[in-house]
Amino acid sequence: MAKAAKKEPATDCRLYLVTPQRLDPKPFATDLARALDAGDVACVQLRLKDVSDDEIRRACDVLRPVAQDRDVAFILNDRPDLAAATGCDGVHVGQDDSTYEDARLAVGADAIVGVTCHDSRHLAMDAGEAGADYVAFGAFFPTTTKDAKGHPEPDILEWWSGVFTLPCVAIGGITPDNCGTLVKAGADFLAVLSAVWQHPDGPAAAVQLFNAKIAEAKATA
Repeated sequence: MAKAAKKEPATDCRLYLVTPQRLDPKPFATDLARALDAGDVACVQLRLKDVSDDEIRRACDVLRPVAQDRDVAFILNDRPDLAAATGCDGVHVGQDDSTYEDARLAVGADAIVGVTCHDSRHLAMDAGEAGADYVAFGAFFPTTTKDAKGHPEPDILEWWSGVFTLPCVAIGGITPDNCGTLVKAGADFLAVLSAVWQHPDGPAAAVQLFNAKIAEAKATA
């Protein structure tokens, strides 16, 4: 079972950037570098959909060094095999993707393996017991990025962060305007996509704003 221990909510919260589902790696690398240089970011997840394995490999080869050179973890979505083959720091798997056990076998004991748990406390506890490095809950807010299978309330973050030491990621429609509730509830990471890459002032401005809002929420928690 996931290790249980009391933890004060909002003791820490960091950004977890998720890439668009389709991108041109070389120009996107410039946007990614600007975003990472603008403020604190813990992790970048490469989340490409409906592309070939070769395209995923090329994207990893271009984008992974941008993150890793800045001490930011680079995670591949869905594909433990390619994560291991391309030097990623780990993999994120959904409930309909690889099992945690298969993912861990592919990437090794020292890599990061995160697991989507939707709005299920049971799935989260199972993932923690199996050895996941983090669990992800969502979607907390409406999102057009994907067809969300769970719609948890922030109290799932309060419950998790109050009982378990394993980090939790909040995802789904998160913006600078609504993220404070999740920070105060105990999210360790905020997974954000559109609110960064589609920000009218660019991704760097979005990262700066998110970090300011996180700090504000932590200060008033």
